[in-house]
Amino acid sequence: MNASTDPRAPIAHPPTPGTALWVHAHPSPTSLNGRLFREGVRALSAHRDVATSDLYAQGFDPVLHPRDLGPGGDRPGNLAELLGEAHARGELPDDVVREQAELARAELLVLQFPLWWYGPPAILKGWFDRVLTGGFAFGDLDPDLGVPRRYGDGGLGGRRALVVVTAGEDERSIGPRGISGDLESLLFPLTHGVLWYVGVETLDLHVVHDADTLGAEGVDREVERLTRRLRTLDTETVRPFRRLRDGDYRGTRTLRADLAPGRTDLGIHRLTT
Repeated sequence: MNASTDPRAPIAHPPTPGTALWVHAHPSPTSLNGRLFREGVRALSAHRDVATSDLYAQGFDPVLHPRDLGPGGDRPGNLAELLGEAHARGELPDDVVREQAELARAELLVLQFPLWWYGPPAILKGWFDRVLTGGFAFGDLDPDLGVPRRYGDGGLGGRRALVVVTAGEDERSIGPRGISGDLESLLFPLTHGVLWYVGVETLDLHVVHDADTLGAEGVDREVERLTRRLRTLDTETVRPFRRLRDGDYRGTRTLRADLAPGRTDLGIHRLTT
């Protein structure tokens, strides 16, 4: 097996400038999310080449099946490694290959979903499970440093993501001291554990609060707020997380004791200015 087909080899998919992929995860086209999706794509298309993955509308299967692993997919082994091998052999299912092609091309990734049970809908989680395979979204070891090519150094580096989330709760109940937990922390598994893991930097969350009780005027206001932000995304800066390869977790997967001493909150994994 040569380096180009080795699922453990360093990988990179340079994005095409001026492109975006909008992944939408809501079952109703007549909902608030449906309107935000249509209006948002229209606004973004004014200055980017936008591809869309409307997961419910296209009937995306979120279940990782043995067939995802190619012929003989029920064989024993580490699942992530088996998926990487199937990717290297060109044996992933057609729907996954299509999604990977759109993602590999995109410079900007927009993930839009309602907050259900304090996380994304299962169909979006399944999209991550099936599309972000080894050999495509992440590799094994950096050949120079000997550390895993993850957490800021994955196969999808050079991209930014905007997470658009609608929540039925207000800013207080889902804020830093709210009973439902801080939304930044609730979505840490997405922004850090999924996106940053494969190298994607995340812009500040775009949150629609009280989404169930907005009324017509409120919906219009939120559509305008989103489309206005999309027009100025290129001027925004990210608040980056710490990269694994930079030594902040040297010799372990725990943050060095001299960095953010005494703190245990998830904010310690962000770089401070």
